[in-house]
Amino acid sequence: MMDINGWEFIALIVLAVVILGPERLPEYAAKLGQFVRQARSMAEGAKGQLREQMGPEFDDINWKQYDPRQYDPRRIVREALMEPDADDDHVGSTAPDVVAHDPSRATPYDVDAT
Repeated sequence: MMDINGWEFIALIVLAVVILGPERLPEYAAKLGQFVRQARSMAEGAKGQLREQMGPEFDDINWKQYDPRQYDPRRIVREALMEPDADDDHVGSTAPDVVAHDPSRATPYDVDAT
């Protein structure tokens, strides 16, 4: 969630001890624990309210199918390249209209381009 590794966490603890001091550290640790408990209860309450409003079909949703980590971009591209195109019959059947250069006509001039 926050991508804090072990060394960063230890550095944060040392920084908290230096800034707060050993006499105020237990008080702030208790406040942090209380905040974490309140945040968890609020998240659980929101989740319960969402389930209540969405109904029973909300629990039937397979959330793992929407996880982007399961998709391999190389496999997706490989499968897309192996699929036959539906438009293969129309490719190259009509040539674009090509107009030859006529030196007697004036060269197109765009006022906004200069």
